[in-house]
Amino acid sequence: MSDSPTPYRWSLKARQKSKRVLGESKTLTLDDNLFMAQLQIQLPVPDLFAAASYRGTCIHAVNGEELVTDCSGIVYWPTHQMVLVADLHLEKGASLARRGQLLPPYDTMTTLRRLKHSLDKWHPKSVIALGDSFHDVEASRRLPAQARDSLNEMMRGRQWVWITGNHDPEPPENLGGEVFDELRIDRLILRHEPQRDGDAGELAGHLHPKARLMRRGRSVRRSCFAASTTRMILPSFGAYTGGLNVFDPAFDGLFDARNFHALMRGDEQVYRIAAADLS
Repeated sequence: MSDSPTPYRWSLKARQKSKRVLGESKTLTLDDNLFMAQLQIQLPVPDLFAAASYRGTCIHAVNGEELVTDCSGIVYWPTHQMVLVADLHLEKGASLARRGQLLPPYDTMTTLRRLKHSLDKWHPKSVIALGDSFHDVEASRRLPAQARDSLNEMMRGRQWVWITGNHDPEPPENLGGEVFDELRIDRLILRHEPQRDGDAGELAGHLHPKARLMRRGRSVRRSCFAASTTRMILPSFGAYTGGLNVFDPAFDGLFDARNFHALMRGDEQVYRIAAADLS
């Protein structure tokens, strides 16, 4: 963050997005970001915005702790100058290739470049990776030299914590950082898989939440932070990761009916959408 931040503005400039359909003339469709902006819940600008330009973000409090959700897919916790990220799934492409599903082997570096961009933006003192950072137990050993060097550079000079996940239950090999099954800091509990009977303050990943808006035949589906006042489930950060609709049975029991929000990731902004408006 710069010392002289640009003032934050809530306004969104309307624009049209061209869409070319094979065999048809070019048509104009309503831009996805404008579509989400029309339905977002506007909240008063918190004092946090007076201290820095958190462009593209949305503030959400979990168990009384103010968190900044960024459109890149990470959470920034200002109190601890900490970045939280979930489900990197490094080396997923290589893992699938070994099973005969051939995909371009560029997902690891794409994911790490995105992560570096986020860390360069927020300059955190610590990073917590909320599990499934590696797609399988051998993924950390398969990391190409370029990827390993990139990770080591990001880890240098800051605290780095790997939370274990179902894909990576063992500590990564030949990489620094601390390893925990879960971590409790202040009023938050950091773990990989959300627990239906867990205490308030849970931040987790695992489910790769996505949300869908539908109005008058128009549909937008984006990854999101699924968030209430007691828990938040982060979107997956990895380049080759899919997602589950927040109304999938896997989310049953995690939120009180539709009393939560989907903080949907636009191209340059996070949009707070009430669950009652989702489909």
